[in-house]
Amino acid sequence: MNAAAIAAGVRSGELRAEDVVADALERLAAQPQLNAVITLCEQSALERARAGVRGRLAGVPLLVKDLIDTAGIRTTYASSIHRDHVPARTAPAVAALEAEGAVVVGKANADEFAWGVCGQNEHWGDMANPRRPGRIAGGSSGGNATALAADMVPLALGTDTGGSVRLPAAACGVVGLKPPLGAVPVEGVFPLAASFDTVGPMARTAEDCALAYSVLTGTPVPPPRVEGLRVGVLVAYPALAPGDGAGARDERALADAERLRALGARVEEIVLPVPDGDTWPVFYADAAASHRATFPSRRDEYGAVVRAKLERAQDLDPAAVAGARDALRAWRAAAAREVGADVVLSPTLGLAELPQAGVDELAVRVALSAYTRAFSYLGWPAIALGETQLAGRDAAVVLGAALALERATALR
Repeated sequence: MNAAAIAAGVRSGELRAEDVVADALERLAAQPQLNAVITLCEQSALERARAGVRGRLAGVPLLVKDLIDTAGIRTTYASSIHRDHVPARTAPAVAALEAEGAVVVGKANADEFAWGVCGQNEHWGDMANPRRPGRIAGGSSGGNATALAADMVPLALGTDTGGSVRLPAAACGVVGLKPPLGAVPVEGVFPLAASFDTVGPMARTAEDCALAYSVLTGTPVPPPRVEGLRVGVLVAYPALAPGDGAGARDERALADAERLRALGARVEEIVLPVPDGDTWPVFYADAAASHRATFPSRRDEYGAVVRAKLERAQDLDPAAVAGARDALRAWRAAAAREVGADVVLSPTLGLAELPQAGVDELAVRVALSAYTRAFSYLGWPAIALGETQLAGRDAAVVLGAALALERATALR
């Protein structure tokens, strides 16, 4: 059952929240080899379910990425440094879902400090891909995607700074929504790069992601809608700096483009503008600031991948960072002005073939996240329906298109 159906059943009395939560806990505990979860919350989850829950997510088991604080529940930030950290407060995003009846059943594994795209963690184990064995689960919200794909839970909450809900959603064949920058509070979330950090829902359907987003933001769930929209298809991934190049022509999104055209959309190929300066220093400067208290002073406690990235972030030229921030602001303004499409359609993954498990993350991270990272930098909402990504300036429009595409695909 999906989240919407569970909540309806609990509200009507046809389902008992305690039974639903107990089943999710059993499923999470039954497949430890998938490394989906760092901490299970058996006692607190069952106590909450027995006490009675109400609301739009009544009784829905919720898996929370271990980057997000939960009061009284160990939150490691998927690291060794914070292995025994137990927050005193719950992040507002989690509290909003709990207020509508969701029940936290566990803290999901992730790439260390959420800085990775493959679902790999030296401290807690690599996340396995239940639907594509032998391939990466995607990251950094890989534990969420693994649990959803293995039918352990119906709903999860992740973070996305450059693709971290969308990449694992694509890798594992589920759905992940990156909200617009600033739409969902990031308080109580360990920062990766504050200029781009977002918190977003993951589920097996766009319907459930739209419901969770509605709860998180207090906005209505939009109706499914494509007719009359202008859909721009990206057939080459965008550049993040002059000279990056846009990659080879990629036609993976064209089949979905035809489905949207059949639903009444106006479809055309587009390109995104290219920044007039290198925007990468913004990310690295933000990341260095996030880890200043522990890096380089506790350098040896970091995994090799994150350690290498933080080493690179230590010697940034302040002038280059300032120039990158100027280029980022100008690029965002240019994209808002020049991209006339209501919805931008593209592949989610920048690589046509999902990498093998155990791949060197540093070798694939830039190419794998090429389509997702652009919309993180722009601050636009974007949703991954498996390997199809929809993005745009307006979250309601993007979600409405996703709901329409999901419905049309289900009816095929």
